[in-house]
Amino acid sequence: MFERAVTAMVGRPDLTGDRTSLTLAEGMTGMMENVFLNVKNKSKTITAELEVPAGDGNGAILVQGGRFGGWSLYVKDGRPGYDYNFLGLKRYPVAATGPLPAGKVTLLFDFAYDGGGMGKGGTGTLFVNGKQVAQGRIEQTQGMIFSADETADVGIDLGTPVVEAIGSEKRSKFTGRIPKVTVEVREGSAKADAAVRDAQKEVARQTE
Repeated sequence: MFERAVTAMVGRPDLTGDRTSLTLAEGMTGMMENVFLNVKNKSKTITAELEVPAGDGNGAILVQGGRFGGWSLYVKDGRPGYDYNFLGLKRYPVAATGPLPAGKVTLLFDFAYDGGGMGKGGTGTLFVNGKQVAQGRIEQTQGMIFSADETADVGIDLGTPVVEAIGSEKRSKFTGRIPKVTVEVREGSAKADAAVRDAQKEVARQTE
């Protein structure tokens, strides 16, 4: 019965089809799960091109779900972070200790899924301009659905908040600009994730 919630398992038509990437921008909000790239039970990378204001930036960059399950890439008091909210029961934050620089910044979050079935965990790594600034374990993920009525939003968190400290609605609006956010998914495997890590290291080397 539970597997019926996963389109790919039962062969229902899927609006995103075989797509493995989705490019978004500020102002794109209210996206229900059936029109958003399926990031569940997979590895994923979120790459956000930001324009950070002088002083402390704040607010949501990209979120999906809400208080009772979802995830959020955000900035709090100038420091970037990612928070996975498992059913409102447990939260797994991966947050930098230092602030983002002002101006144009590339913020990248990579989640390397453990694989081996639905709802497994993985490792989250946060990069700023190609340099790793945080890493942490996300022990559990939601394998079927985040919410029946919460949405995915760029630059704001509509509905209930994924991260209480960021809030929702007007309070959660990002104080800078978000020209582009790209979400990419891949099947969780050691080979695929090793290739991604090698590419990330190369980017970091070139920016040193």
